[in-house]
Amino acid sequence: MSDLIPTYPETFNELLERITHCQRCAASLPLGPRPVIQAHQQARILIVGQAPGLKVHKSGIPWDDASGDRLRHWMGTDKDTFYNPQKVAILPMGFCYPGRGKSGDLPPRKECAPQWHPALLEHMPNIEITLLVGQYAQNAYLPTPHPKTVTDTVKQWETWAPTIIPLPHPSPRNNIWLKKNPWFEQELVPFLAQTIHQSLA
Repeated sequence: MSDLIPTYPETFNELLERITHCQRCAASLPLGPRPVIQAHQQARILIVGQAPGLKVHKSGIPWDDASGDRLRHWMGTDKDTFYNPQKVAILPMGFCYPGRGKSGDLPPRKECAPQWHPALLEHMPNIEITLLVGQYAQNAYLPTPHPKTVTDTVKQWETWAPTIIPLPHPSPRNNIWLKKNPWFEQELVPFLAQTIHQSLA
């Protein structure tokens, strides 16, 4: 019952406590629940990604891998800034590691974001820039209709910028995509870094 929406006004800390002890998907998670998020009521930047990978599940630190290194490079931020919850909130579409499938990690659990994102965002009124990393985040947060593929969505980033910026996943697996789409690092990445710098200044 602890993960059900309460019928009384809830403080931010109470909400985080419920998330920490959420068991809703426990039976479907091969390594059990371990929600990995970063949130604060003063955060200005919101990163909505996919779901923690195995390394992040083990460390409990969001984007604690090579993908995180590249994302911080794109954003023009150092680790101290990135991991300051008063500046950057990190809410993946699935808070827990979903396990492995035939071609990589499984998709984020569908129950997670609808359960927790709205309540968390109610407590974070200062968000100025939302980064949507990958297809699951883009499908959930971009107004419809929008392009069906990540490539076409990211190509149209100026449609939603500067408040919403769609990004490809920064995984090393996307190195080929980056080579095929040089405009991304030539045009979008400098805009992204400048916009975030201005927001956090």
